[in-house]
Amino acid sequence: MVVISQASKLTLPNPSLPSSPPQITSALYEPNSLSLALMHSDSSISVYTSVSLLSLSSLPSTPQILVPSPSFSFTFFLLNDNFNPNPRVAFIVAGPHRTEAKIVLRLYVLQRNNIYGKAQVVCKQKGICFDEKLGVLLDINHGVGLKLAGSVNFFAMYSFTSSKIWVFSVKLMDGDYGLRVKLMRCAVIDCCKPVWSLSLSFGFMILGEENGVRILNLRSLVKGKVKKVKNLILPNGIIGDDGFDGPSGKIACNGHLDEKANKHSVSEKQRSVKYRLDSSEGGACFLAFKVKEDEGLKSTKLPLMSLKAISIQAVSQKQFLILDSGGDLHILHLSNPVAGSNITGHIRQLPHVMNVQKLAVHPDISPRTQTIWITDGYHTVHMMVASDMDVADGENGRNESEENLTQYSVIEAIFVDEKIQDLVPLAANGLLILGQGNLYAYANS
Repeated sequence: MVVISQASKLTLPNPSLPSSPPQITSALYEPNSLSLALMHSDSSISVYTSVSLLSLSSLPSTPQILVPSPSFSFTFFLLNDNFNPNPRVAFIVAGPHRTEAKIVLRLYVLQRNNIYGKAQVVCKQKGICFDEKLGVLLDINHGVGLKLAGSVNFFAMYSFTSSKIWVFSVKLMDGDYGLRVKLMRCAVIDCCKPVWSLSLSFGFMILGEENGVRILNLRSLVKGKVKKVKNLILPNGIIGDDGFDGPSGKIACNGHLDEKANKHSVSEKQRSVKYRLDSSEGGACFLAFKVKEDEGLKSTKLPLMSLKAISIQAVSQKQFLILDSGGDLHILHLSNPVAGSNITGHIRQLPHVMNVQKLAVHPDISPRTQTIWITDGYHTVHMMVASDMDVADGENGRNESEENLTQYSVIEAIFVDEKIQDLVPLAANGLLILGQGNLYAYANS
């Protein structure tokens, strides 16, 4: 039985200056700090804190951060020093320099008083410098497209124009001060094919390419700059029982680097790992889509349509949902989701529910069932649940490659008054829906 619900329109703050305020074009939510980032049509960004199911009727009157334009990509990630059970939340924005061929990174760190502050960044590598007014300046041409993805102590940046991926580590300095961070470029990857989506989750970098995804082990990727440290609480790439508990449940640590002066800091070495994406270095492997053939097309000689992996969402430590450009969903199952250079897995296509345009997954992976939201871009959002996400290989006589390893069921349909641009899950039972510039809130009590 599918429940039918109606989402309510959210009251947005009224700006005092512009008569016609810029519309919202995309949104991102960070559950540990209850932070909501909104991208506007003028390429500025507003960040609000304390946004939860209890405050779905309206947003605060003023944003906690207002990042000026041009700002073209942004993400949240966590900063953890391996001794604090409550990691700091960081927010990073990338955009072009107004007069030079450079990329500007603006980095904000959430302080103990629940207020974001600009971080003072220490960086010593060639091509990276810090400007007090602008932020971190990278000697890289912004070009036509840029993607950011964040995790614990790491973020990655992909440039469509340069066909490169840069992996950076970020480390809090001076203990309790929190607003001084050390930034180091760990790896530079030459991409032989366009990358359509980018994800950092559970010690893995997953790249959405044509007709499949490429998986890289993050620990292997930066291993040239990693030194082993005895008795490390959260070693680089370890997940599962070695993770730490955050406000929204189990969180995996994706990295921890070392230096001579401080056993729990980023390495002082100023070189980066460099290699081509089609090489076998970095523990990389490519897994292709297994598209189900239409019986009526078996005899035709037309080539299969090139499908692009345009969205990648983690649903457990072993499984990831992938949305392709044709509107179908695929499940990626990794057989070796722990530290090591060899990655194996498989992809299978899920039954066709609709022509999916947007996919969102609630980030709390601790429950046995996971909430998934999908939309066809028109006026409805479908709420799905995925159960048995962590069934062990061979449990109850089943093999991980069997089709019924995970069950997906649509349990609710939510209607809004506008066509849908984006989905922002706040909790397993709460969602923000971005329409044509307006936000809609849904909460299932």
